[in-house]
Amino acid sequence: VQLQASGGGLVQAGGSLRLSCAASGRTFGSYVMGWFRQAPGKEREFVAAIKWSGGSTNYADSVKSRFTISKDNAQNAVYLQMNDLKPEDTAVYYCAAGYGIITSSMRLIRAYDYWGKGTLVTVSS
Repeated sequence: VQLQASGGGLVQAGGSLRLSCAASGRTFGSYVMGWFRQAPGKEREFVAAIKWSGGSTNYADSVKSRFTISKDNAQNAVYLQMNDLKPEDTAVYYCAAGYGIITSSMRLIRAYDYWGKGTLVTVSS
């Protein structure tokens, strides 16, 4: 499995970015796709996740109503639309995939089997 995240960059507070994750290597129908982030000096944390089959989503409280996770089955891609960005959103964002993750485990780092290299998002104040 290969996951390639892209779309990071520098944006002013209040701005928007869309991250993309290109997934390849297998059929992802039974997978959950997640976005996590790691700020300098902090632990990696959950941001959002989506079930490939059915499309149910889960968000961290800190990004709910500002971020939207979505998928494109035809492109085998997952997206993270980030609006109203804040300086505290500055982090390296990682795409991850996990097989058969149950809803109650979607926020857990250890539930994910595959990780892509991150993409840096910097939000200036």
